[in-house]
Amino acid sequence: MELKINNQIKQFQADVLHIQDLLDIENSQKQNGIAVAINNIVIPKSNWNSHIIQETDEILIISATQGG
Repeated sequence: MELKINNQIKQFQADVLHIQDLLDIENSQKQNGIAVAINNIVIPKSNWNSHIIQETDEILIISATQGG
């Protein structure tokens, strides 16, 4: 499966991939402070385990940062 994540094309071996699966692969260390949008629609964290990603989806993963 080929996915566009944060404007970069990446390859994955899975045929069916949920948002949580993708985050486990891409960002295994940090799960808090993350927002995920698919096709410009923010997906609530409560739906990450059930929302199936399609190969044509454009995915944006945003991490909150702190600073002063």
